Amino acid sequence: MAALWRGYQKLLALHPWKVQIITAGSLVGVGDVISQQLLERRGLRNHNVGRTVRMMGVGFCLVGPVIGGWYKVLDRLVPGSSKSVALKKMLLDQGAFAPCFLGCFLSVVSALNGLSTEEIWGKLKRDYKDALITNYYIWPAVQIANFYFIPLYHRLAVVQCVAIIWNSYLSWKANKA
Repeated sequence: MAALWRGYQKLLALHPWKVQIITAGSLVGVGDVISQQLLERRGLRNHNVGRTVRMMGVGFCLVGPVIGGWYKVLDRLVPGSSKSVALKKMLLDQGAFAPCFLGCFLSVVSALNGLSTEEIWGKLKRDYKDALITNYYIWPAVQIANFYFIPLYHRLAVVQCVAIIWNSYLSWKANKA
């Protein structure tokens, strides 16, 4: 396990952006597998592989680049690593970024699932508020710790590891009929 971690660290040092995006996409996919197998109890025979691939694509193309980029912007907007800086970053993250990103995520997954504009809007009206409230139960404490203790280039990976549970929830929420 230590050798895997060292290998990951080496790759992260050489190709930080690529490794962060691959990590995010992979872990969004893991979240979907957990969602289908544990939350929805589909079983292996009924596992929707296409859905897992779509969710991984959302992780590679949306989650990884957008959240990774956001953390860079946030570090420029609020430089430093003190407790008060971590609190300010968390407030910006949860007050401004999270509501927008969550709406975008739910809309993109719904569009990839073939929903019409009207159906996407109905899904947002039905699911967005509940997902945002659930977000606020999980992420403020995680983000304060992330912004205070974790270096910038590890933040996306740390968040995505914690987010395996969150990704499972979001996959379930975004893909339920």
